[in-house]
Amino acid sequence: MQDLNLMAVYAHVVEGGSFAAAARRLGMSRSAVSKAVAKLEKSLGARLLNRSTRHLSMTEVGAAYAEHCSRILDEAVRAEQVASSLHAQPRGVLKLAASVAFGTLHVAPALAEFLARYPELDIDMTVADRPVHLAEEGYDVVVRVARDLPASLVARRLAPVRRRLCATPEYFERHGVPRIPQDLAGHNCLDYTHSGEQGLWRFTGPEGDIAVPVSGRLRINDDEALSQAVLGGLGLALLPTFIIGRELQAGRLRAVLSEYIPVERHVYALYLPTHHLPAKVRAFIDFLLERFGPDPYWDRGE
Repeated sequence: MQDLNLMAVYAHVVEGGSFAAAARRLGMSRSAVSKAVAKLEKSLGARLLNRSTRHLSMTEVGAAYAEHCSRILDEAVRAEQVASSLHAQPRGVLKLAASVAFGTLHVAPALAEFLARYPELDIDMTVADRPVHLAEEGYDVVVRVARDLPASLVARRLAPVRRRLCATPEYFERHGVPRIPQDLAGHNCLDYTHSGEQGLWRFTGPEGDIAVPVSGRLRINDDEALSQAVLGGLGLALLPTFIIGRELQAGRLRAVLSEYIPVERHVYALYLPTHHLPAKVRAFIDFLLERFGPDPYWDRGE
């Protein structure tokens, strides 16, 4: 495979009809152009140009080679233009992954507005709670609820994930309203089994961390399913507001002990480190920041 730079020099010599014309076009000295062509001839083992003091002409080999050089360089220019165009404007396919609950409730409903802004862009979206390997699986960006982030990725914080301890108003009418975390001992506390410790809820008060043993008649591994059990009046649960925000705003659920529950997780957009972030990734992250922001719509009017 020949050096494309040498091929480019030769193509400009042929196009300009002289070493001097090619030198002016390329911003090189005449001797540098001559040496480049000589180097190309040596590597090919064939003479490309017949040289005289007044005239420059191609050999039969040189003419055939020039035709292919021109074609290859045209394709190289087109490839550069395509890459530049894709980098400058959001277009092509954005391969996206998002966690199940947040992706279903908040990312997917936003895509119609995003794609309306960028008609030359398509999205290939995967909804999954499993770890996603961006490089190996070819993803451009992952939207994930997380506390600890991998050092190998760039993370943009999109929104806080607030949790609320909640139940229906009817549940509190029947069983009373807990005033401090220790009051939960007398309540039916529904446990989310992916949270780590089972039967132990942790809070933060004026005097530090509080660990409260709890018990209840339901343990479940899905936040959305857990929210439905709470809405059915079964008991109390700690749930993220991005799932139950509307129910809190409408009064179908009531939150208690909120001052004891710190923000421990956030929604992040994760992508691979790069010196040149593709326009489609930058546009998508900017859109999510605009849509969710530091004060997410699901927390307003809570």
